[in-house]
Amino acid sequence: MSDGRPRRVSVLGSTGSVGCNTLDLVERHPERFAVAALAAGSNAGLLAEQARRTRAGFVAIADEKAWPALKDALSGSGIEAAAGPAAVDEAARRDTDWTMAAIVGAAGLAPTLTALRQGRVVALANKEALVCAGDLFVAEARAAGATILPVDSEHNAIFQVFEADRPAAIEKIILTASGGPFRTLSRDAMRAKSVEDALAHPNWSMGPKISIDSATMMNKGLELIEAHHLFGLPEDRIDILVHPQSVVHSLVAYVDGSVLAQLGSPDMRTPIAYALAWPDRMPSPTPRLDLAALAQLSFEAPDPVRFPALRLAREALRAGGSAPVVLNAANEAAVSAFVAHRIGFTEIAEVVEAVLEAMPVSSVADLDAVTGFDRAARECAAGIIAGILTHRPRVASAGGAD
Repeated sequence: MSDGRPRRVSVLGSTGSVGCNTLDLVERHPERFAVAALAAGSNAGLLAEQARRTRAGFVAIADEKAWPALKDALSGSGIEAAAGPAAVDEAARRDTDWTMAAIVGAAGLAPTLTALRQGRVVALANKEALVCAGDLFVAEARAAGATILPVDSEHNAIFQVFEADRPAAIEKIILTASGGPFRTLSRDAMRAKSVEDALAHPNWSMGPKISIDSATMMNKGLELIEAHHLFGLPEDRIDILVHPQSVVHSLVAYVDGSVLAQLGSPDMRTPIAYALAWPDRMPSPTPRLDLAALAQLSFEAPDPVRFPALRLAREALRAGGSAPVVLNAANEAAVSAFVAHRIGFTEIAEVVEAVLEAMPVSSVADLDAVTGFDRAARECAAGIIAGILTHRPRVASAGGAD
């Protein structure tokens, strides 16, 4: 901090991949940061360990069933703690300078909105906030005087080279994608891929939901919608480019023909460190980029036929209103069904498309409307998934294909 005192931080979603990486950086610089609050879903053991290590002022766990374990683990520590959604909201309200919003899924919407309404700096790692309620969140941030810093490596890269004060100079932005573990496979080959195959990302270490979204390339579709809200560009001025090495994290093309890119090793601590120290920079233990050792960087256009999630995301963004909410909720439901071995890999996008076709587009006035569309889309997806299971041919031999 410029006034010499440590920057007070809160981490919503502290036990997830982004949350753990954030605390790794915070703990390496105790003179720069003080932890005001931590919030997590159900991992009481790790949350208590984090709280003790960082001397957090307040700790919240969303799952009330995990409260006894958290209470026992923090016994004698003097750390204030509570359980339930209201407790997570309280963590978001705590007096801090900087909040990491990293609660995955629709569960992160309300606490992220609460953090924005406090008028602070919010490092945004929750895709759903902008995918489901982008107009609402941007308007709330503007009204409260809050600053949104993107943490996704792609949006963080664009933020670093995007001349926000001269929007007329920008021609388009280009999001890069690794292509995931199935980048070169045919649709037929993808049909037989298992959950374990989909989780084996070639470059990044991420949580299961994001890893599977990377395999379907839905993560890039969601990032497309995020980018629209973060940078104020229409869908047709946001490109996607497959870059298997995950070194060029994204690019900004300017009207004079210049293209600016941000490069770095594929390690989430780089964008997190940028957001933590903004508007300054701080040391990070990430591997340093050695371009000579890499020798080659390659790029290719994405294939919307093999990866229909990209087409679905563009259609949802163009449709507007409730369509992005439905896209996100249907995808979450389909990914959960895939992880539970109820549907196949390529059926994830098929379920999402069926839900989008079944639900008419409506306007979204507030967070309650978002919640309602989210619930309806999940119910619709559950019915479609049940229909797939009902009509799937049974295989007599053990281990046979579906």
